[in-house]
Amino acid sequence: MSIPKTSNSVSWIYLMLAVILEAAGTIYMKFSDGFTKMVPSILMLIFYGISFLFLNLAVKKLDVSTAYAIFSGLGIALVAIGGIFFFKDPITIFKVTAIFLIVMGVIILNFTGISH
Repeated sequence: MSIPKTSNSVSWIYLMLAVILEAAGTIYMKFSDGFTKMVPSILMLIFYGISFLFLNLAVKKLDVSTAYAIFSGLGIALVAIGGIFFFKDPITIFKVTAIFLIVMGVIILNFTGISH
């Protein structure tokens, strides 16, 4: 069974789904409390698995270097934001600045690294 060819716009959707699911998996990693809680542990594995499925689909049409940089950068930003909301991680000017710089880097990479 072959997977149908996709356009670049669908690949971007796959990449964004991969980022969101990877961030969810990482947040559930914290909820799993070192694999001591069954449901969060299972959800973590499911989210990571589906995330890598979507990342794999995305890199079929997108440059792997750019796709992975965006995947990593946005994932870091989402997990940091999730930590603030779900786990009451402290909000510092350093953390806000770092998240801002990551997001700006992803935006710059998107505009300069990929032909649309």
